Amino acid sequence: LTIGPFFAIPRCATVPFTVTVEPLMGEGGHTAALAIFSLIFFALVLAFSLKPGKILTYVGKIFTPVFLVFLGALTVIALINPMGDISKMAPQGAYESSALFTGFIEGYNTMDALAGLAFGIIIINAVKDLGVEKPGDIAKSTVKSGVFTFIIMAVIYGAITIAGAQSRGSGIMCSNGGEVLTLIATSYLGKLGGIFLAVTVTVACLKTSVGLVVSCSETFVDMFPKGPKYRTWAVIFSCFSFLIANIGLNSNPFIG
Repeated sequence: LTIGPFFAIPRCATVPFTVTVEPLMGEGGHTAALAIFSLIFFALVLAFSLKPGKILTYVGKIFTPVFLVFLGALTVIALINPMGDISKMAPQGAYESSALFTGFIEGYNTMDALAGLAFGIIIINAVKDLGVEKPGDIAKSTVKSGVFTFIIMAVIYGAITIAGAQSRGSGIMCSNGGEVLTLIATSYLGKLGGIFLAVTVTVACLKTSVGLVVSCSETFVDMFPKGPKYRTWAVIFSCFSFLIANIGLNSNPFIG
């Protein structure tokens, strides 16, 4: 529930809103805008989630490639034309004394490790849909996909880390990764960069939400075989996540 409707899924709606819509607005109207944005967002999530048999097509063949193309293009541009020399960028804050431990904790706070448990269900089902039936073969295919994913993610995160460190050469200090990506995108591509980043973040969060709704729904069907069917759980999780997203993560009663 924590990596699903209580926290992670609602966050997937508020993050792209913060990056794409909020910067374009003035002081007021954020509540109504978030309601409209999140309603459209979760309507799309539910539409894709109601067809779990096509999850491999949606996430694996459409959303992820689009996301990687946009993010890859932005990162390559930043690496080719660096804003500064990393060797001249001194670490700050907690990174100055304990860079590894601080980075580990910040990485854990993304909840990717916990979400991996839920996404494992999708991976296994996707492998089965490809015609792999024996448990041993399913395990081997899952491990192979995990190793491949690890390598690709290591390259992606490594490139983003370098680009982020180089961005400090601009003289502008950012408080989080979202601000860093916005700085990089707008510095190199101007307004087009803002649109570029908006599409990248929205697609990334949309595919994550679909995956979480599908995995959570399938988990609850297995946990409560005499309870609601898959489609009902998908509707429940999508609607509940919409409500939590509009309460605001800072006032979310489930995360204190």
